[in-house]
Amino acid sequence: MTSSPEQTTYQTTDPTAQAPEPAKRLTRSSDDKYLGGVCGGVAEYVGVDANVVRLLTVLGTVLGFGVLVFVYVAAWLILPEA
Repeated sequence: MTSSPEQTTYQTTDPTAQAPEPAKRLTRSSDDKYLGGVCGGVAEYVGVDANVVRLLTVLGTVLGFGVLVFVYVAAWLILPEA
């Protein structure tokens, strides 16, 4: 009968290891806002300039017959402020 050697696992700590980043949360911006901070918050979350998000929102509102106005107001009410 052969016996297998016990495997010992050693836990090493790497001093250069960094803690994982916290998960990103979609919030209204408190710094970059004109009306409610929704476009600024979306821009921070996505990583683009807030003016690009604002321009897309205006274009989407005009081309979508005002549907994004309701989406903006709903996001304003639902999203927490940063």
